[in-house]
Amino acid sequence: MQDFFEFRLGARVLYKIGLAQEIGYEVERLRQKRALIVADRGVIEAGLLAPVQENLSTSIECVGVFADVPANSSVQAVEAGAALAQECNADLVVAIGGGSCLDTAKCMRILITCGGRLLDYQGYNVLDQPLVPMVAIPTTAGTGSEVTPFAVIHDEQERIKLTFVSPFLVPELAVLDPQLTCTLPPQLTAATAMDALTHAIETFVSTDNNPISDSLALHAIESISNHLRDAMNNGTNIIARGQLLIAACMAGMAFSNSFLGVVHALAHATGGRFPIHHGIANAIFLLPGMQFNSVLVPDRYVRIGHALGVNAGGRSQVEVIVDCINAVRTLMIDCGLPTRLRDVGVPETALEELADIALTDAAIFNNPRPLAREDLLLLLQAAW
Repeated sequence: MQDFFEFRLGARVLYKIGLAQEIGYEVERLRQKRALIVADRGVIEAGLLAPVQENLSTSIECVGVFADVPANSSVQAVEAGAALAQECNADLVVAIGGGSCLDTAKCMRILITCGGRLLDYQGYNVLDQPLVPMVAIPTTAGTGSEVTPFAVIHDEQERIKLTFVSPFLVPELAVLDPQLTCTLPPQLTAATAMDALTHAIETFVSTDNNPISDSLALHAIESISNHLRDAMNNGTNIIARGQLLIAACMAGMAFSNSFLGVVHALAHATGGRFPIHHGIANAIFLLPGMQFNSVLVPDRYVRIGHALGVNAGGRSQVEVIVDCINAVRTLMIDCGLPTRLRDVGVPETALEELADIALTDAAIFNNPRPLAREDLLLLLQAAW
């Protein structure tokens, strides 16, 4: 038990089936008048934007829609979206989409409020003032970005992922409506859920874990394990969809306070160099990452195993941990996700460079087991 820990809660979170069509009153409470909507093309093509746009509020004008959001959000997209918001004189940002869309909107607010170039604000706690308010409406159950103080943006010029961290980045309102996730294809459902599962597992073993984050993380692990297959097999299963959405949000709350580890460091490095979905990158590195860390904190992985449904009765820690890792592997296989870097186009010749990049990633500093470059290279080779 820690002598001291801090736990922050920022966003107001609302959950309801069909909530996106009833948000007018809640958005009106933010007391803004001119909303810019941020969405991606997939959201628009799926018909998810119109209900939100129509139900903002009679007192709030939609002054524009920014839809040029790439799959891995970029510095260029953030700056283009912020320029549009400033041109439209927007005083509210409403983001509807996946993690890339939400992170784009979160960083757009920096430039809308503070001006300048996005790279001026990269890093931890650079911001010193509240930002233009934001409503976050996730259409995937993965990043938890609707409640986190983080945003990850791809610097296409340098081919690295940049991290922006500040309490001011947390959206004011998070709207969880599982109906908006029902059009998500099976593989994206699985990939985003694996991102959330990785958040929960990494934060539970983080050096900054605390009892509140622990409870959120364990519930998220259990819920994803119990409901992901159902959501994949029947995309309209609104109960499973809702449980995944809540789990992703809870995992986001947990890692906002207890942070992550080596799996995310490796996923960030790989995603910066290659066009790989962040959730798939996390899934591939999760298995060797769990194996590496379980040596130092076996009791934590026994508890993770219990949340995954592993029977620990009368068995050794080693046996339970092996089954814990195998439970994650089985979930990935059942979902049809790749388990090796070679399967997603990463050449073996890139591993040395990826180890160098991961060694500088902030996520690595809360990993329970210290890492040298040689350790990272071994993990990359195990994942390849």
